Amino acid sequence: MAGKRAQRDTGTRSPVGAVKVTISEIAREAGVSVPTVSRVVNGRSDVSPATRARIEDLLHRHGYRRRPVAPGARAALLDLVFNDLDSPWAVEIIRGVEEVAHEQGVGTVVSAIHGRAGAARQWMTNLRARASDGVILVTSALEPGLHDELRRLGVPLVVIDPAGSPATDAPTVGATNWAGGMAATEHLLGLGHRRIGFIEGPPRLLCSRARLDGYRAALDAAGAPVDGELIVPGDFYHESGFTGANRLLDLDVPPTAIFAASDQMALGAIEALRRRGLRVPEDVSVVGFDDLPEVCWSSPPLTTVRQPLADMGKLAARAVLDLARSVEPASPRVELATELVIRASTAQPRRA
Repeated sequence: MAGKRAQRDTGTRSPVGAVKVTISEIAREAGVSVPTVSRVVNGRSDVSPATRARIEDLLHRHGYRRRPVAPGARAALLDLVFNDLDSPWAVEIIRGVEEVAHEQGVGTVVSAIHGRAGAARQWMTNLRARASDGVILVTSALEPGLHDELRRLGVPLVVIDPAGSPATDAPTVGATNWAGGMAATEHLLGLGHRRIGFIEGPPRLLCSRARLDGYRAALDAAGAPVDGELIVPGDFYHESGFTGANRLLDLDVPPTAIFAASDQMALGAIEALRRRGLRVPEDVSVVGFDDLPEVCWSSPPLTTVRQPLADMGKLAARAVLDLARSVEPASPRVELATELVIRASTAQPRRA
């Protein structure tokens, strides 16, 4: 397999209008052998750091890119990278990616970098060693240097739910988070709620900020005030939903409904209400976001905004495999539709 990969990648493709550069010319200019350049091109780890840096600099300066996979051929390996893996929504994305990978005979390596620079650099070292054909990055941010290294290696990148502004040349896949946040809030407003608490997700994530903006937009459109004390921090996990709900319930005038920016936080909020002897939805309505498989079995079943997590994984996998075959995506930014799913955790308020 390694021999076939080396043979596949020994050609070059220069930018449009540029003179093609061969690996032999790169090797001659770098003062190394052709096999050494080939090892760097294919991401092998058995090259000294100084030599690797010199070769990669020449490859970059000459606009070298690994030869694309021929039309109809299959990429061999994908890297799927999360910040953390301790969430059910990660499983849904993995399920979508794996379905496409299985259909196309592609292997998948799943990693978590935990937001640490050292872990991200170690992942990049491992990626070079296994010569991955593409990377799907989920709600994570890589250092600019690591993005540059992916470009030098010619490894395509697709981002799901980018954290902050994504790399300008990386296609992204997401959901209509703003519309979902607005739909959830409009549902509660339509039931008669006017004091609606909101438990945020991590503000560094674009999807979190979009859900909050949708909440605010719905209140504004209904002529309801946006009360800052009704917006409390969270991190998408159960504990912050529990803490955020308690903070809202301790207000002089507590909310009659709580919109949590993730299902896990919504379940944490329901537990906080239960421990205070409050019933859902009789005393406080609760809405989540994600529509994880477990929430239809919660007590009561959770009203939530469905985002198509598995479909997002499928779309990202197809996009990165297309890029590995030098097929550009139809759109650099794709947002899949969210949908409000009404269950038993919301009802008209008992008090205005």
